[in-house]
Amino acid sequence: MKLPSTRATATATTVLALLALSTACNRESGDSTSAAGNDKPAIGIDLPRSDTDFWNSYAQYLKKDIKTDGLNALPISNSQNDVTKLVANVQVFENTGAKAVVMAPQDTGAIVSTLDALAAKKIPVVSVDTRPDKGDVYMVVRADNRAYGTKACEFLGKQLGGKGKVAEFQGALDSINGRDRSEAFADCMKTKFPKIKIFELPTDWKGDVASAKLQSLLAQHPDLNGIYMQAGGAFLQPTLALLEQKGLLKPAGEKGHISIVSNDGIPQEFDAIRKGQIDATVSQPADLYAKYALYYAQAAAEGKTFKPGPTDHDSTIIKLPNGLEDQLAAPLVTKENVDDKTLWGNSVSQ
Repeated sequence: MKLPSTRATATATTVLALLALSTACNRESGDSTSAAGNDKPAIGIDLPRSDTDFWNSYAQYLKKDIKTDGLNALPISNSQNDVTKLVANVQVFENTGAKAVVMAPQDTGAIVSTLDALAAKKIPVVSVDTRPDKGDVYMVVRADNRAYGTKACEFLGKQLGGKGKVAEFQGALDSINGRDRSEAFADCMKTKFPKIKIFELPTDWKGDVASAKLQSLLAQHPDLNGIYMQAGGAFLQPTLALLEQKGLLKPAGEKGHISIVSNDGIPQEFDAIRKGQIDATVSQPADLYAKYALYYAQAAAEGKTFKPGPTDHDSTIIKLPNGLEDQLAAPLVTKENVDDKTLWGNSVSQ
């Protein structure tokens, strides 16, 4: 028998080491949650990013629910808003026996081929917060994002008395969430508050981009009196810092206050509402996203099916061209209900 050369052996060892390192770089340290001897089907879970308070809260709820429910979760990965990392992480799930996959693709068009590949292998997918443009999904766990834009418009329009100038921090428009919120906000403003001028500022969900664009806009329009932030987790801190720097962070009720409506429902937004720094937010249910993502992933792995219609958890399942979507409730939060203990933002650690 011919033995491999020392050089060939060393090369193979190096390649294997690099592959292991590459995989480890995309894993969340300490997140191996699969219990020894757990006979439940394995579930692969990818976190979409860790640069916003909302997604970090979602990650906390996931880990808590996995432990509480005794689920067989593979080591959690984090694709860090990079679709190529998401694709690589999903391949690791496939290779390690995942019977269902939970993901939250930030680019809802680029993930189609991966969804097709999973469907071919009969591995069902639960998509959280974002709805893939195409490709089979077992269930999308998401709130009605058009309602986010409409609620923000209606509240802000009334706050401004139907006239003024509003900066809109749009999320990434290659994401269905960014498109839904932007389109609904624009439609509502055009129909109900035509005297309000909207300045649409695409940001790709990046706080520094929003802050830079707001600074330029304020230089041109110092009479700006409203802001709609499509993601408080990304935009809140840089926005408040800029307004404070310019002496424009006036509390609600004071002359010169800039009315601000946000989306997310993180604790920091609630604190800002209490202080009068912002006026409202739409609470995106991070706790329910985690709970029902895992619920549907487990059900999918066990071969269960669902139909459109009302659920037993105050939501509605709707039919999509490529699957189903459970539209969870997302309430508007203002100073009147900001201390409501049922809001997840009042129970998660900051």
